[in-house]
Amino acid sequence: MSTLPEAVRRHADAHAGSDGLAPSPIPGLMAVRALAPSDLMHDVHRPLLCLVQQGSKRVTFGTRAFEFSAGHSLLITADIPTVSQITRASAASPYYSLVLALDPAVIADLVAQMGPPPAGDPGPVRVHPTEPEVADAALRLLQLLEQPDALPVLKAQRIRELHYWLLAGRHGHAIRRLGWPDGHVQRIARAVTVLRRDYSRPVPVDLLASEAGMSASAFHRHFKSITSLSPLQFQKRLRLIEARRLMQSQGMAASSAAYAVGYESVPQFTREYGRMFGRPPVADTRAAIA
Repeated sequence: MSTLPEAVRRHADAHAGSDGLAPSPIPGLMAVRALAPSDLMHDVHRPLLCLVQQGSKRVTFGTRAFEFSAGHSLLITADIPTVSQITRASAASPYYSLVLALDPAVIADLVAQMGPPPAGDPGPVRVHPTEPEVADAALRLLQLLEQPDALPVLKAQRIRELHYWLLAGRHGHAIRRLGWPDGHVQRIARAVTVLRRDYSRPVPVDLLASEAGMSASAFHRHFKSITSLSPLQFQKRLRLIEARRLMQSQGMAASSAAYAVGYESVPQFTREYGRMFGRPPVADTRAAIA
């Protein structure tokens, strides 16, 4: 019988594009393959589970760095900015992982039956050895990709099963916060949805606080506690990441990308881009052209 590393490797080798991503017909599920260590990758992650099968990776959130390798899981339980890097991979021994976006609706339904999360702040990023029940449920979900007749019938059931074992596991209390109605994580997530949608235009903090159902002071406090950034810094991160994507994937000029994501000053954009990515935007434009 196939193991999870074998199933991930088979799917990634068959479907990975030039970026190393191997999507699947199951929404939110994909495999990742890398044939060499990567550059630093900046992102604003949604809640997800990453099961590393081969190689190793480093993820930094705020001032904390997390190292993990084959047999470990990365769990992110809030919308947070990260800097990550695949640190061990080669053509002879590629990096492989399986990534699943956590489904808040499935979590909320399960939490309604399993009970509320305990008090306390478990933190939005956790790395731990993958539990056998989680690995087995992930394998069963991935195997559906090779059973097209069963996929539409069993997909929802197996996604639910995997979420259950995550909630029942050692870090289930952190994930339960995603599904608890009117908890701080859910409230801040509503504000983040607005920032993701309207990142290119000014968004008043009062509007975000209202969306979260909090006073402005409480909103600032909880937003920074969960994401490590202020709302303005969070929006800036979204803008810069999108600008980089436009330059690298579409060959857009730096000035055009700056205006497209909401900057009114190209020099300001250039300064902030350099501080975040460690290189001027024109360097990424040239790399895209080359």
